Amino acid sequence: MKTKLLLFILLTAMAGCKNNTGDADAYGNFEATEVIISSETNGRIIQFDPVEGSLLEKGDLIALVDTTILHLQIAEIDANMKSIRTRISSINAQNDILNQQIENLNINIRRIGNMLKDEAATQKQYDDLTGQVAVLQKQIIANNTQKESVLAELGVMESKKGTVIEQIRRSSVRSPLKGTVIEKYAESGEVTTAGKPLAKIADMSVITLKVYVSGGQLGKVKTGTKCKVRIDDGRKEFRGFEGKIRFVSEKAEFTPKIIQTKEERVTMVYAVEIGIINDGTLKAGMPGEVIF
Repeated sequence: MKTKLLLFILLTAMAGCKNNTGDADAYGNFEATEVIISSETNGRIIQFDPVEGSLLEKGDLIALVDTTILHLQIAEIDANMKSIRTRISSINAQNDILNQQIENLNINIRRIGNMLKDEAATQKQYDDLTGQVAVLQKQIIANNTQKESVLAELGVMESKKGTVIEQIRRSSVRSPLKGTVIEKYAESGEVTTAGKPLAKIADMSVITLKVYVSGGQLGKVKTGTKCKVRIDDGRKEFRGFEGKIRFVSEKAEFTPKIIQTKEERVTMVYAVEIGIINDGTLKAGMPGEVIF
């Protein structure tokens, strides 16, 4: 009975050892999607909230660049647009007066036309009135040409205003993704310029394990298939995660520099990227291994 008990314990230990220390198919390091957030406008940073290690939601405000000059530009553009609209109103008023004059002249033309039939008026009187109408109509055409030019000026002002409004919108620097602030490159009160980095954000919710496999292993590595990823958990234990193969390189490359042995340096390998849903345990740069 004692012998059977010892045998049972030995077999159980061997099985546990096999499950926890089985050889992996490939090794690599975890990588996160990192984005460097930059300013899109020039000016002084009047608000800069993120703290390294803090979690940001997509659309959260990271920094606010001073927009005082931009708002003054909008006020100037609005004043110019008001002046232009006044000119348009003046042209419309002139055309209204001219149209009324034409209407009055047409009444007289009809009256003179009837008198001309009865020989109570002369042809010259009739021609003078029609000539006046023609002159007024040409003046309306000239006014409308001027009006189109003024409307074009108004369009330019509206376009300039739209550009400034867009610059104001871009002065609010927002997070393009949900992620963790890895590094800060600026502080509130500093002067920044367009394109200058402000912070680095990493999406840690789904992390990637990048490994390299040999040509002989490609048969069991297919995009979309699941695999087992694990990391060290203690001195002899592992912690496992479910991964999904997202990318397999189409061409071979030399073994990466992290492989140092002479025999392995000449091996041609293929890059494989495996996505893992991160529960907060996995960090960028950590070593990991995979079993296909």
